[in-house]
Amino acid sequence: MSLHAPGARLPTTRRVPVLLRSCHPEPAVAVTVFVTALAVAAGRGAAGSAAVAAAVLAGQLSVGWCNDAVDARRDTACGRRDKPVATGELPPRTVAVAAWTALGLCVPLSLLSGAAAGTAHLGMVAMGWAYNLLLKHTALSPLPYAVAFGSLPAFVTLGLPSPSWPAWWAMAAGALLGVGAHLVNALPDIEDDLATGVRGLPQRLGRGPCRWLAPFTMLTALGVLVTGPPGAVGALSGALALTAGTVAVAGTAAPSDIRSRWPFRAAIAVAGIAVAELLLRGPDMAMR
Repeated sequence: MSLHAPGARLPTTRRVPVLLRSCHPEPAVAVTVFVTALAVAAGRGAAGSAAVAAAVLAGQLSVGWCNDAVDARRDTACGRRDKPVATGELPPRTVAVAAWTALGLCVPLSLLSGAAAGTAHLGMVAMGWAYNLLLKHTALSPLPYAVAFGSLPAFVTLGLPSPSWPAWWAMAAGALLGVGAHLVNALPDIEDDLATGVRGLPQRLGRGPCRWLAPFTMLTALGVLVTGPPGAVGALSGALALTAGTVAVAGTAAPSDIRSRWPFRAAIAVAGIAVAELLLRGPDMAMR
């Protein structure tokens, strides 16, 4: 039973925290911190990195609120207690207005990094909206993730004092990390998704294949980051790759219960290692 009547108007002091809970705060903060750290590593400086952080946060807020507004009926049917719209704490219209407001702010904030970089970031945000509105129900569901995460290095390097496209390995690794993030995000909810008519690629493949494919995709991204840049593989990169491989095998192969959360945790850990490797490669990310 909902703690509030559907669409009930909360006091402003309570509405803001509830609205923030509806924006998918964990991935929003994680992506913002990651891209900001990448901007710092690539040499965007304090002002440039702050502009990156503001734009990415606005974009992530818009995508998260758009997701909850679009999925309101489905989340209610699934009894999602973590979704304020599903519990009746927020009306879908409020979340939709927040999504459009954040999207409107995202445009000038993105363009603070320049026209080319801003366009790259706005394209990434558009992919997030396309996923929410249409592509999550199709076999092309990984495509927005691949395009969006693959565009993140371009947003950083095209905004440098000497704008440049990122190296191929940075964009390829970003795209692979995006696909892996899609698989990881879908893993815990595949059964609920199928019950409510969501048939993206992870749902079509099923839990069994996805529990293997998610960490494998993250490992592939890490492999690109280790072997793609010119020069010899450093000791730290080699150690990170070995650790990631061990985690992936242990988390995916050991459990006998197909509903175990260890594959999910293993994929998250491997993704974190891949992100650390990408940050280490940040100074070499721009094409010379």
